[in-house]
Amino acid sequence: MNVMKSCTIIMNSIQVPYPFLVKSSKTFPASFKCKSSDEKRSNEALPGIVDEQVQELLSKKENKLLLDGLQKASQRVEMAKAGLALIQEQEFIVKQFKDYVNQLEGKVSEIVECQREISEAKALVEEAERSLLLNVGGAEDGASKGMKGEVIDRDEERWESVKAASISALVGTFSGLPICFTHVTDTTQLLLPFAINFISCALFGVTFRYTVRRNLDDVQLKTGVAAAFGVVKGLATLGGGPLLEPNFESFLLQAQNGTVYVLESLFIFAFSAVALDYCLKTRLLSTFPIDKS
Repeated sequence: MNVMKSCTIIMNSIQVPYPFLVKSSKTFPASFKCKSSDEKRSNEALPGIVDEQVQELLSKKENKLLLDGLQKASQRVEMAKAGLALIQEQEFIVKQFKDYVNQLEGKVSEIVECQREISEAKALVEEAERSLLLNVGGAEDGASKGMKGEVIDRDEERWESVKAASISALVGTFSGLPICFTHVTDTTQLLLPFAINFISCALFGVTFRYTVRRNLDDVQLKTGVAAAFGVVKGLATLGGGPLLEPNFESFLLQAQNGTVYVLESLFIFAFSAVALDYCLKTRLLSTFPIDKS
């Protein structure tokens, strides 16, 4: 609209807030009117008036002092914040240092414990070394004194082994004579089986004594030794006979002959084992090692 309009601006009172208010409130006139040619100028008039009033308030000395104090207070607040941040950082560093010190103290205690264990281990090793030296020294001192007795013990062991071989050979050979007579037609043919039985039973006697030792009540051990010798001798006898032919009759014949030879050998060594067991229990023959008690 091009027509001049009138606008009336009424301000009852404009009061400047703290800190611009020092002693009393600044009151503007109760009302004033301004006329402008258009609405735009009327809207720009009020900010200009407010700016003038603000500049007027700021130009006063007491307000300048308040602003300066406010700026200084703001600076002090910023400095206090910076100091607080520095203190917090230092406290964090101190806390880390304390944690590190605690870790070091823990490591020190572990090191002390390890050193104590090492010292105890060294003491045990030294004690063991001293005991070993004493034992070795005592053994060396007693070696020369007991050498003669050791030789005598070995001689006694050899003599007992000879006795065991003789008993086993005699009993086994004579118990095998009936079996030998079934395989020969002339007495001159007894020489070879007689010698084989004598040597086998002699070896059995020595082995029986060294195997059984002092386990005179172990029936399985004694029968096991006799069975082992019987099976080996029977199979050896079978191996000296005719060769196995690739047919069922030959296989059956060899199995039958092998069974017979094994049973005959078991019969011979069983008698030898019974004789040796009797001699050991009656102390006619000493066990291995010789019990001098």
